[in-house]
Amino acid sequence: MNETFENLEDEALANLAIDPDVLARELAAELLGDPLDEIDLQGFDSDELAVARECELGLKWLQQGHEERLQGLRVFCEHRDPRALPLLVPLLQEPCPVERMSAVYALGRNPCPRAVDILLNLLQNDCNAYVRKATAWSLGNYADSSVLKPLINVLHHDVAAVRLWASSSLAEVGSSSLENALIASQELLVNLRIDSEPLVRSNCIWSLGRLYEKLTEERKNELVEAFISVLLQEDEPSVRYEARVVLEQLEDQQVQTKLKMMMNDGLLA
Repeated sequence: MNETFENLEDEALANLAIDPDVLARELAAELLGDPLDEIDLQGFDSDELAVARECELGLKWLQQGHEERLQGLRVFCEHRDPRALPLLVPLLQEPCPVERMSAVYALGRNPCPRAVDILLNLLQNDCNAYVRKATAWSLGNYADSSVLKPLINVLHHDVAAVRLWASSSLAEVGSSSLENALIASQELLVNLRIDSEPLVRSNCIWSLGRLYEKLTEERKNELVEAFISVLLQEDEPSVRYEARVVLEQLEDQQVQTKLKMMMNDGLLA
C-alpha cells in the first residue's frame, strides 16, 4: 500500500464529519479512538509470549463489563486468536456503537465465517457511520462472493469514509476470482468517473491497480485508458498522481512508451 493511500486514510479520518446527530448523541462521551488507527497492517508482535499473555487477558476482559470489553476488543484488533471468535460475534449486536465498531474491527483481524451475515447487515443498516466504515474495512478480509454486491452498494451510496474503505475491500474481494475481479473493476471504474470526493477517486485507482493483473486484456486496456484520461482531465493533483503511479508500475511496454510520449509532448510534468 503506497504512501498516497496511507495519506488518504489520514485525511478521511480527519474529515469524518458524518452523521452528526447520531455521532453527537452516541459517541461524544465514549469514543476514545478508532481501532483502525491502531491496527498494524504489516504484521503482528514478534514476542509470542507477550502476545499470548495479552490474549489471555483479552479473553477475560471480553467476558466482563463495558470498559473491560473495550480493552479486550482492542487486544483482538491487534492479535489473532480463534478462541476469541465466540466472544466477539455477540458483541456485533451491542447497543453501544463503540463496542459494535470495535467488534467489527476485531472480526476483520480475526475473520469468522459465521459473522458474515451479521456484518453485512451492519454494513447496510447500521445507523452509525463509524460502524459502517469499520464493516467496509473488515469485509475485505472475507473472500466471499456474498460480500461483493453489498460493498458495491455502499461504494455508490454511502458517506465518503465508508466509500473509501469499500473501494479498498473491493480490491481484496475482487482478487478471489476472475468473475469477481471483473465485477469489482467495473464498479470501481464507474465510481472513479462519478464520485465527488477526490480521496475516494484516488482509492478507486489504487484498487484498480491491485486488480489489474487479475483482469482480461480488454478490461486492462479499459483501465489504462481511464487512468490516462485522469492524467489529462482530472483537476485534483492527488488523483492525477495516483493514476500516474499506477501506470508507471504496470509492466507494459506500450503503456510506458505512451507515458514517455506524453512527457515529451509536455502533457505531463
